[in-house]
This record gives sequence, structure tokens and C-alpha cells, in this order.
Amino acid sequence: MADPNSSFAMPNSLGKLFTITTWGESHGPAVGVAIDGCPPGLPITAEEIQAELDRRRPGQSDIVTPRKEDDRVEILSGVFEGRTTGLPLALLVRSTDARPGAYDEMREKFRPSHADYTYQAKFGHRDHRGGGRSSARETIGRVAAGAVAKKILHLAGATAGGPVEIRAFVSQVRDIAAPAAALEKFPTLAEVEASSVRCPHPATAAEMIELIKAVRAEGDSVGGVITCRARGVPPGLGEPVFDRLEADLAKAMLSLPATKGFEIGSGFAGTLLKGSQHNDAFVMREGQVHTPTNRSGGVQGGISNGEEIFFRVAFKPTATILQPQKTVDVHGAETELAARGRHDPCVLPRAVVIVEAMTALVLLDHWMRHAAQNRTFKF
Repeated sequence: MADPNSSFAMPNSLGKLFTITTWGESHGPAVGVAIDGCPPGLPITAEEIQAELDRRRPGQSDIVTPRKEDDRVEILSGVFEGRTTGLPLALLVRSTDARPGAYDEMREKFRPSHADYTYQAKFGHRDHRGGGRSSARETIGRVAAGAVAKKILHLAGATAGGPVEIRAFVSQVRDIAAPAAALEKFPTLAEVEASSVRCPHPATAAEMIELIKAVRAEGDSVGGVITCRARGVPPGLGEPVFDRLEADLAKAMLSLPATKGFEIGSGFAGTLLKGSQHNDAFVMREGQVHTPTNRSGGVQGGISNGEEIFFRVAFKPTATILQPQKTVDVHGAETELAARGRHDPCVLPRAVVIVEAMTALVLLDHWMRHAAQNRTFKF
């Protein structure tokens, strides 16, 4: 595994103390993740990891890809008698419903707005089946590792004043957005999971589902926005300059397939305010420093301030659509492509748990770094 602190760290790894490395391609025999730096003694089971993977797996509703994969996780190392050993965890998920023949035409034809051309331009040789490494199937490893990180954050937070809770949900599909007032309350997991689109506002969820179905019937796709909230995060996580907490969250989110934008706190809307309107005043509450408003989104100066962290991630429409599109082939000839295969008409419902996983991975890595520098030695 590459040293993440090296300037030559490989791009398949994330984190400095809690480090993950994902591997595998869309239509390969398996995908998975190696986790290094996991604290020893953590009680963890395959069932806990599986619960998160089940939220990501394909074929779970009529508005996602019909590919049928159970995505059963196997723990190959790093856990003994139900607890982590402190040594690397290896988690594997085998692929059982790959249909590479559906992608034969894409061996030579580049899908518009997909990674086909750029992978060919960079490597000169690529796995065209389902997009290979660029497929969202790679995110299985992220979700599996995120399940471990969530468990650590929950237990660590419980001993530090309250468990860390991370909740992502679909807040907008194309031009259908949940009312802001309806999203003021921190939603429960049950409220998010109550609809197949994973929007906690039932009326809006119903509209979103109908739109996705209509677009799918046309062989087209749509994008939208996922909102993520994290509460119980202690102050002090993050670094002042290059590894600012919001910068690492942005990198984690924009590393996901189909993401096109990230904003935290007031985001771009904050540019319309004056400083006197935008500033979050400080107050004392129960002996702790708090802010009655949270336009900062829980991060100031690159470091968490103890308030709820909230941000939004924009996802583009799925690039692979079932309509004829103009393109070129590997020989430079202009041609046409109508993609086949099984694809999500909207990636948002299955991306919710992926956003949560990436949030957990970033928060945990920064918590461990904070503890290592500021909590280990007493002078």
C-alpha cells in the first residue's frame, strides 16, 4: 500500500492515518478495499458492513439500474473473534451478474461525457466493460470502509459527549427541490429510507420518483443535489492550510463519479450577503462556545467549530443514456452510439450512502490526526 504521506502516493488511496485503498473494475471478478490504520479492539461484523452496502447495491428499486448483485461482503483479514486486530482489514465483494457483452460496441466507441476517451488518452489501454475503473461499482470499497469509520465515530463520539451522526439525503432532482423549511430538522435514517429516492420529504419524493421514471422511459437521465449533515463532530478537526476540513471534504465528494459541484454552509448564496449579515456570532451555551446561526457550515479557518457540518454535492445526469449520440471511435472516425447495458437513470438514490461513507472517512482521519498531534503528549 502506498504511503499516503508521500508526494508520490498512488491515487487509489485516501487518508493519512485511517487509510483506504480501493481496487477492482465494473465487470471484473470482484471489487474491494484495504483499510490500514484501523484501531484495534473495534467490535465489527460483516452484517454491519453489509447493512451499508445494501443501501448502495443495484437492483433495489424500479428507479435504479436493474443489475442484480447481492454485493455480499467478505472480511478476509484484520478481524479476529469479532474485533479488529489493528492490522490491515481486507474487504471483498464478488461480482455475480456482470454482462460484459453489452459493452462490445464501446470497445472502440467513446461514450459522450464519460471517462472512455480520457482513460484512453491517459493510459492507451482501458477496460471498456461498464467503464472499468471509472464505474461507480468502485464505490463499494468506499462504502464498506465507511461502515467501519461510522462505527468508530459513533463509539468515539459516545465517549466524548455524544455519538457522531452523519445523514445524507436527496434534496433536489433536476428542478424538483424539497422545501427548505421541510429540511430544517435533522432527518432520521428511517425518514430518508422511507422512499426509493431517499428524500425525507414525502410529497417531494413522490414527484422526484415520477420524474425519474418518465426520464428513464425516454432512455435519458437526470441529476440533482445531495445534502449531507453531520452532528456531534467535536471542535478542532481539520488543518489550517492545505488540509482544511472543508477542502478534504470537497476532494472526497468530487472524487465520486458524476459529481460536478460542492458547497458548504452558505455556499455560493453567501456571496449575496454583507459581512454583518453573514457572520456567525459566538454565544455561550451550557459552558460551551456555540453559534446561534451556522452559515459557516460547522467549519471556520479549516477547522471544525463543534456546530453541525452541512454541505451539498451536485451530481450531473448519468452520462450513459440509451439514446443515439454523436461520438468518435478510437481511430478518430465520427460515428454514432446508442449505449446498451444497465444503468441508473439517476445516480442520486444510491449515492446517498456513498456521500455518508466519504464524510465518515474524512472526519475519522482528521479526528485521528488531531488526537495524534494534540492529545498524545502532555507538557
